[in-house]
Amino acid sequence: MRISLLPLFVLALPLLEIAGFVVVGRQVGALATVGLVLASSIAGSLLLRHQGFGVMARVRAEMDAGRDPSSQLAHGAMIVLAAILLIIPGFITDILAILLLLPPVRDLAWRMLKSRIVLATSFSAGFQARPRGKTIDLDDSDYTRGDDYTRGPDHNSPWRRLKDD
Repeated sequence: MRISLLPLFVLALPLLEIAGFVVVGRQVGALATVGLVLASSIAGSLLLRHQGFGVMARVRAEMDAGRDPSSQLAHGAMIVLAAILLIIPGFITDILAILLLLPPVRDLAWRMLKSRIVLATSFSAGFQARPRGKTIDLDDSDYTRGDDYTRGPDHNSPWRRLKDD
Protein backbone atom coordinates (compact mmCIF):
# COMPACT_ATOMS: atom_id res chain seq x y z
CA MET A 1 0.00 0.00 0.00
CA ARG A 2 1.49 3.29 -1.12
CA ILE A 3 0.70 6.32 1.02
CA SER A 4 1.22 9.77 -0.46
CA LEU A 5 2.84 12.38 1.75
CA LEU A 6 1.31 15.28 -0.19
CA PRO A 7 -1.98 15.48 1.81
CA LEU A 8 -0.02 15.35 5.06
CA PHE A 9 2.29 18.11 3.81
CA VAL A 10 -0.68 20.28 2.77
CA LEU A 11 -2.22 19.86 6.22
CA ALA A 12 1.06 20.60 7.99
CA LEU A 13 2.04 23.54 5.76
CA PRO A 14 0.15 26.26 7.71
CA LEU A 15 1.76 25.12 10.96
CA LEU A 16 5.19 25.07 9.34
CA GLU A 17 4.61 28.55 7.91
CA ILE A 18 3.63 29.90 11.34
CA ALA A 19 6.79 28.38 12.80
CA GLY A 20 8.75 30.00 9.97
CA PHE A 21 7.21 33.39 10.78
CA VAL A 22 8.22 32.99 14.42
CA VAL A 23 11.80 32.00 13.59
CA VAL A 24 12.30 34.74 10.98
CA GLY A 25 10.53 37.33 13.15
CA ARG A 26 12.81 36.52 16.05
CA GLN A 27 15.90 36.98 13.86
CA VAL A 28 15.02 40.11 11.86
CA GLY A 29 12.08 41.62 13.72
CA ALA A 30 8.33 41.76 13.09
CA LEU A 31 8.34 44.74 10.73
CA ALA A 32 11.06 43.26 8.53
CA THR A 33 9.21 39.93 8.47
CA VAL A 34 6.02 41.63 7.25
CA GLY A 35 8.10 43.54 4.69
CA LEU A 36 9.64 40.31 3.38
CA VAL A 37 6.23 38.69 3.05
CA LEU A 38 4.84 41.71 1.19
CA ALA A 39 7.90 41.91 -1.08
CA SER A 40 7.62 38.24 -2.01
CA SER A 41 3.91 38.63 -2.76
CA ILE A 42 4.58 41.62 -5.01
CA ALA A 43 7.41 39.77 -6.75
CA GLY A 44 5.12 36.77 -7.29
CA SER A 45 2.35 38.86 -8.80
CA LEU A 46 4.79 40.63 -11.13
CA LEU A 47 6.32 37.30 -12.14
CA LEU A 48 2.90 35.81 -12.79
CA ARG A 49 1.91 38.75 -14.99
CA HIS A 50 5.17 38.77 -16.95
CA GLN A 51 5.60 35.02 -17.44
CA GLY A 52 2.07 34.34 -18.67
CA PHE A 53 2.74 36.10 -21.96
CA GLY A 54 6.31 34.78 -22.22
CA VAL A 55 5.20 31.16 -21.93
CA MET A 56 2.67 31.52 -24.72
CA ALA A 57 5.27 33.14 -26.99
CA ARG A 58 7.77 30.32 -26.35
CA VAL A 59 5.12 27.63 -26.95
CA ARG A 60 4.06 29.32 -30.18
CA ALA A 61 7.70 29.51 -31.33
CA GLU A 62 8.18 25.80 -30.63
CA MET A 63 5.00 24.92 -32.54
CA ASP A 64 5.94 27.14 -35.48
CA ALA A 65 9.31 25.39 -35.64
CA GLY A 66 7.53 22.01 -35.70
CA ARG A 67 8.91 20.90 -32.34
CA ASP A 68 7.15 19.45 -29.34
CA PRO A 69 6.11 22.35 -27.03
CA SER A 70 5.48 20.12 -24.01
CA SER A 71 8.78 21.01 -22.34
CA GLN A 72 8.09 24.73 -22.72
CA LEU A 73 4.56 24.23 -21.41
CA ALA A 74 5.86 22.32 -18.40
CA HIS A 75 8.52 24.94 -17.66
CA GLY A 76 5.91 27.67 -18.00
CA ALA A 77 3.51 25.85 -15.69
CA MET A 78 6.26 25.45 -13.10
CA ILE A 79 7.13 29.15 -13.32
CA VAL A 80 3.47 30.05 -12.87
CA LEU A 81 3.32 27.67 -9.88
CA ALA A 82 6.42 29.36 -8.47
CA ALA A 83 4.76 32.77 -8.86
CA ILE A 84 1.65 31.53 -7.06
CA LEU A 85 3.81 30.09 -4.28
CA LEU A 86 5.50 33.48 -3.94
CA ILE A 87 2.13 35.19 -3.62
CA ILE A 88 1.09 32.87 -0.78
CA PRO A 89 2.36 34.35 2.49
CA GLY A 90 5.07 32.26 4.07
CA PHE A 91 8.72 31.46 3.86
CA ILE A 92 8.50 27.73 3.13
CA THR A 93 6.38 28.38 0.03
CA ASP A 94 8.86 31.10 -0.95
CA ILE A 95 11.75 28.62 -0.71
CA LEU A 96 9.84 26.12 -2.86
CA ALA A 97 9.08 28.91 -5.36
CA ILE A 98 12.74 29.95 -5.57
CA LEU A 99 13.71 26.33 -6.20
CA LEU A 100 11.14 26.09 -9.01
CA LEU A 101 12.59 29.21 -10.60
CA LEU A 102 15.95 27.47 -11.06
CA PRO A 103 16.16 25.86 -14.55
CA PRO A 104 18.02 22.71 -13.35
CA VAL A 105 15.26 22.03 -10.79
CA ARG A 106 12.60 22.52 -13.46
CA ASP A 107 14.51 20.18 -15.81
CA LEU A 108 14.69 17.54 -13.08
CA ALA A 109 10.98 17.93 -12.30
CA TRP A 110 10.12 17.67 -16.01
CA ARG A 111 12.19 14.49 -16.38
CA MET A 112 10.34 12.99 -13.41
CA LEU A 113 6.89 14.06 -14.63
CA LYS A 114 7.34 13.43 -18.36
CA SER A 115 6.61 9.72 -18.11
CA ARG A 116 3.28 10.39 -16.35
CA ILE A 117 1.96 12.80 -18.99
CA VAL A 118 0.25 11.56 -22.12
CA LEU A 119 0.27 13.80 -25.17
CA ALA A 120 -2.98 13.89 -27.11
CA THR A 121 -1.21 14.76 -30.34
CA SER A 122 2.22 14.31 -31.79
CA PHE A 123 4.49 17.04 -33.04
CA SER A 124 6.67 16.17 -35.95
CA ALA A 125 8.72 18.14 -38.42
CA GLY A 126 5.69 18.36 -40.71
CA PHE A 127 3.40 19.81 -38.07
CA GLN A 128 1.19 22.69 -39.15
CA ALA A 129 -0.80 24.80 -36.73
CA ARG A 130 -3.97 24.54 -38.83
CA PRO A 131 -5.00 21.88 -41.31
CA ARG A 132 -4.74 22.80 -44.95
CA GLY A 133 -7.90 21.59 -46.59
CA LYS A 134 -10.30 22.58 -49.30
CA THR A 135 -10.69 26.36 -49.51
CA ILE A 136 -13.98 27.90 -50.58
CA ASP A 137 -13.65 31.41 -51.99
CA LEU A 138 -16.82 33.52 -51.84
CA ASP A 139 -17.68 36.69 -53.73
CA ASP A 140 -19.69 39.54 -52.23
CA SER A 141 -22.86 38.25 -53.88
CA ASP A 142 -22.36 34.78 -52.35
CA TYR A 143 -22.82 35.86 -48.76
CA THR A 144 -25.13 38.89 -48.94
CA ARG A 145 -28.86 38.46 -48.79
CA GLY A 146 -29.50 40.42 -52.01
CA ASP A 147 -33.20 41.26 -52.48
CA ASP A 148 -34.14 39.61 -49.17
CA TYR A 149 -32.19 42.29 -47.34
CA THR A 150 -34.48 45.11 -48.49
CA ARG A 151 -37.51 43.26 -47.24
CA GLY A 152 -38.73 43.99 -43.70
CA PRO A 153 -38.74 41.51 -40.84
CA ASP A 154 -40.60 38.24 -41.33
CA HIS A 155 -43.54 38.31 -38.92
CA ASN A 156 -44.19 34.59 -39.53
CA SER A 157 -40.76 33.59 -38.30
CA PRO A 158 -40.88 31.11 -35.40
CA TRP A 159 -38.33 33.25 -33.58
CA ARG A 160 -40.54 36.26 -33.97
CA ARG A 161 -43.56 34.41 -32.60
CA LEU A 162 -41.66 33.26 -29.53
CA LYS A 163 -40.61 36.82 -28.80
CA ASP A 164 -44.17 38.21 -29.20
CA ASP A 165 -45.88 35.47 -27.12
